[in-house]
Amino acid sequence: KYLLLFFLSVFPLCLLNGWPTGFQSLPAINPSTFSSTHRNVTILLWYWPFNRPFSLRGDVCWDLYRIPGCRLVDQRSLFPSADVVVFHNRELVIGHQKLPFDLPRPQGQRWAWMSLEAPLYNGNLRNYGHIFNMTITYRRDADITVPYGELLPKVTEEHLQEDSPLNKTSLVCWVVSNYRSQHKRSQVYKQLNATVPVKVYGRWTKRPLPSKALLPTISRCYFYLAFENSVGKDYITEKLWRNAYLSGAVPVVLGPPLSDYKAVAPPNSLIHVDEFASVKDLGKYLQQLAMDKKRYNEYFTWKHQWKVKLYTDWRERLCKICSQYNSLPQQKVYSDLEAWVSHFIPNT
Repeated sequence: KYLLLFFLSVFPLCLLNGWPTGFQSLPAINPSTFSSTHRNVTILLWYWPFNRPFSLRGDVCWDLYRIPGCRLVDQRSLFPSADVVVFHNRELVIGHQKLPFDLPRPQGQRWAWMSLEAPLYNGNLRNYGHIFNMTITYRRDADITVPYGELLPKVTEEHLQEDSPLNKTSLVCWVVSNYRSQHKRSQVYKQLNATVPVKVYGRWTKRPLPSKALLPTISRCYFYLAFENSVGKDYITEKLWRNAYLSGAVPVVLGPPLSDYKAVAPPNSLIHVDEFASVKDLGKYLQQLAMDKKRYNEYFTWKHQWKVKLYTDWRERLCKICSQYNSLPQQKVYSDLEAWVSHFIPNT
């Protein structure tokens, strides 16, 4: 009774004179200033690429990649609360999955189109205009760029051994399984093999390499043919980053123009087919270079300052969305996804 009497006596005075200093309430939060940096950004993966799921237990983005404020989920029941919904293109084009047009799309939710395929293999995208707000692919002009690999600066310089060519037993080697005679890479291979010997591995020649044997085998070659199976802007795959750079063979590349390679690779770290007037001239250059130990070793000086990082985990690609989420335009939409994706570059 005494407590109730005290409250009834003090409360009207507080309304007239304000609360005592020790009981000041917290200032009201202005929703307009409450940005996504103060909360988790929820990324919903609608289905796992190639039906190969990864674990999403715990704070995946922080635990694995030190990216804060990012929540990766794959439960479709969380669709109404997702900030970004990601759709992998492969399952869409082959008809294994469909876009959830039957669900009410929350205001402000962004849909992301994701693919690591070359333009030729992305299928018909004409029906996907005015749907996606974000692109996730290897291209440098994508909203979220997820390359097959990249070079990161080394913390401390590691000197390269000068005897790198000593374990070489083959001049040129190539690993290929999907061989098509109409591909430009197949035509270049035939012309090159007529000039210098090319040792070929893979299912095409019925000499497949187990994953453990891939890099050790390529390391015994002076040069590796990092030939892409298709031409597209910035389409540079693991053939360069893993097969050549990690094995210790000098990559001979065929794919996008040399300018695309120069944008992501160190100077004097690769040889582009387009730098030569003919494939025969390329073959002669490779022969001469292999015999010149000093010049050959100069193609590895980049290893003093750089190290290769491969991207193979879909979770890392998805977490990258959160690190760029606030800098992405909120109202963006791809009115013609087909035109943007099919940005072919003539392979001349």
